[in-house]
Amino acid sequence: MSLVDLLIIAVGLSMDAFAVAICKGLSMPKMSWKNGIIVGLYFGGFQAGMPLIGYILGSQFRDAISAFDHWVAFILLGVIGINMIRESFSKEEECADSSLDPRNMIMMAVATSIDALAVGVTFAFLQVQIIPAISFIGVITFTMSVLGVKVGNVFGVRFKSKAEFSGGLILILMGANILLEHTVF
Repeated sequence: MSLVDLLIIAVGLSMDAFAVAICKGLSMPKMSWKNGIIVGLYFGGFQAGMPLIGYILGSQFRDAISAFDHWVAFILLGVIGINMIRESFSKEEECADSSLDPRNMIMMAVATSIDALAVGVTFAFLQVQIIPAISFIGVITFTMSVLGVKVGNVFGVRFKSKAEFSGGLILILMGANILLEHTVF
């Protein structure tokens, strides 16, 4: 997997965290960089940890399905992407309060990184170098989360649904790219 592919996946995965960070920023009366960094550390940390768990799980049965692993990657990324796009059209408000309570932040970080677990399984099938990959995903998500807090504080929720839609579309396209690389080329 190329660095560009990894960057695209990292940005796609970070869009859920970005959307929730926008809500956090919206609920803060005044944007504090310290609070933005705290949000970024939670989301970036979990977004890096979940693919590692998925990679470890996926590695357990990688050899058994190596003949059709590209289909598994395509389906997993497609389902995650479709779900993100569906959520982008949801009228349900899920904006968080400004609390940075660890229990609340852990629940939100887990919720926004579940899809990264499935991507980690996909990484096991593609035999991605996992430590650089998860580090990259964590840094991108950290950056996008801090940016999301700032954007939410300044602009509000106008970008939340667009971020989720874009992230979903990116993941679907990456899944299709993986499938095409393994079946056509």
